[in-house]
Amino acid sequence: MRRARRTVGPTPLAVLALVVLLTAGCEAPLAPDSKKADATATPSTSVAPTPTASASEPTPTAATPSASTVPTPSIEVPALPTPRDVGSLLGGDISWPQCPKGMGIPEKRSEGLPLPDSSARFVVIGLTNGPGFVANPCLASQVAWAKSHHLLVAAYSVISGPTRFSPSGVTGEELGRRQAQFNIASLKKAGLQTPIVWLDVESVPHFDWGSDKQANAAVVRGAAQGYTDAGYAVGVYSTPYLYESVVGDLALRVPEWRAAGQTSRAEALRRCRRDWVIQGGAGVLGQWVEDQRDRNVTCPGASVQLPRWFHQY
Repeated sequence: MRRARRTVGPTPLAVLALVVLLTAGCEAPLAPDSKKADATATPSTSVAPTPTASASEPTPTAATPSASTVPTPSIEVPALPTPRDVGSLLGGDISWPQCPKGMGIPEKRSEGLPLPDSSARFVVIGLTNGPGFVANPCLASQVAWAKSHHLLVAAYSVISGPTRFSPSGVTGEELGRRQAQFNIASLKKAGLQTPIVWLDVESVPHFDWGSDKQANAAVVRGAAQGYTDAGYAVGVYSTPYLYESVVGDLALRVPEWRAAGQTSRAEALRRCRRDWVIQGGAGVLGQWVEDQRDRNVTCPGASVQLPRWFHQY
């Protein structure tokens, strides 16, 4: 007799395991991919965002300060006084001849001549007693007189060639330079202040120049250099004839003080013109002699620059 065959189906445990595996197989690949994409596209709220420049709010830098913190510099220029031509001024010049009578070296004894009168607005004071290396014997008292009268003041010095008063063996430009140094020491000792020293170039009685005009010119050049080295301007006092007879055609081209001798104020003013040029400079003063006084007048236009020619006491 045949026995019937028994069919065995899946157990409940196997079915449960299969369900679990199918469920895991469907969900497992999605979770990691989804989280990875989220992390890349959206930054975490715990990470500070990188600041970016905004067109409406520019970021200030240390190199460019704000306009509100930098003051605007002032470029205002104060008004300057306009130079004014006060017209021709009258004045005088004095030196050893106006010292009390009997002073100075034997060849140049003072004569006690009168000082400038009350019309004088300025005075030019001589520094020498004739030749170089001999001081005006009453320089200090003449400076004191000018101060007491509150005059405009300048200075002049006679320039000379070698004399018995000159340093031994010194000639040429060095001789002129030392004369300037000697005279500067004299004016400082007397308390004389001046912006300019006029070089008196002419024959010097008893101490005349030699016949070599080139050698004479070297002395005058040295004197001019000596004064300018010390901070003084220089000018020339003379006439065309006297100047040429001493130094020839030496052209310093500095301001000029022109002598007219025993003439008049009108003639002194005519000497201011170009036809009386001495050595290439402009006329500043004209001089004439009247009533035993050396009288002077400023040339047209010179009074515009009075501080250039005088010190005011």
